[in-house]
Amino acid sequence: MDFRQLRTFSCVAELGSLSKASDTLRVAQPALSRQIKLLEHELRAELFTRNGRGMVLTDAGRLLLARTAGIVRQIDQIRDDIQSSGGPPSGRVVLGLVPTVSCVISARLARRTVESYPGISLCIVESYSGHLIEWLHRGQMDLAVIYGPSADLHLTVQHLGRDKIVAVGPRGCGLTRKKQVDIGWLLRQRLVLPSHSHGLRTLIEQAAAKKKLKLDVQVEADSFRVLTSLVEEGLGYALLPPSSLRAEIADGRLEVATIAKPSPMRELTIASPIEHPGSTAITLVTDLLRKEVDACRKEGLWDIQVG
Repeated sequence: MDFRQLRTFSCVAELGSLSKASDTLRVAQPALSRQIKLLEHELRAELFTRNGRGMVLTDAGRLLLARTAGIVRQIDQIRDDIQSSGGPPSGRVVLGLVPTVSCVISARLARRTVESYPGISLCIVESYSGHLIEWLHRGQMDLAVIYGPSADLHLTVQHLGRDKIVAVGPRGCGLTRKKQVDIGWLLRQRLVLPSHSHGLRTLIEQAAAKKKLKLDVQVEADSFRVLTSLVEEGLGYALLPPSSLRAEIADGRLEVATIAKPSPMRELTIASPIEHPGSTAITLVTDLLRKEVDACRKEGLWDIQVG
């Protein structure tokens, strides 16, 4: 195996298409196909199945991607750092954001990155913490903003602050009038929540266990936008950070109320792989990310508690 073959394999696996990989790598399709065949011959295994939808990884291909994606990323970043040492910073940074953070900060951070470092290519991936942590461990992602607790993650973490959680209900539910509700009252209502694999669900279930309550969850959704739509339709209450709901609250589509102390909060961290030294581009994007979070807090767009 050589690096060119591995980079070709990684690009085809990510894009699922020889033609798209050809455009990205600026290499003719026959040459890419030949590199894939040489790699398959070397490993004595088929790495892709070819069908009308493109290139689909086999079990052997998924294993190879899991073991080599981080290596390919690090070599690319070494090249970017060497090239950046004599000129403007460059390189690709893959940043993961949980949905409730992404809707507040992604566009602002992208704009700041383009304006400050036009040579840096920023790829933003939105998903829940569990998926982002898995991609960080695989080396397919450089850094991510995730919810804690951060202990036992086997990742390098930087504390950002704590995000407040509020009760969220549909128009006319009375939360705005109440202004504040007790956590025990809220947990007795019908709820719409993420599935059990997500940290917010764990936090809510722990609160219910302390009150010795059984949650009434009829509908689950692992999409933040679907979750808020379900609340708008009156299918239940949710617990979410208010910063992610500003548009819906302003339009009168949702009502919110704070939760009486002790109110639930979530630890927010920047996480990156332990074995990943981090390129110049990653360091610069991390610094911009911290500045943007602080700017949102000072402008009153994000009720995040630091310290």
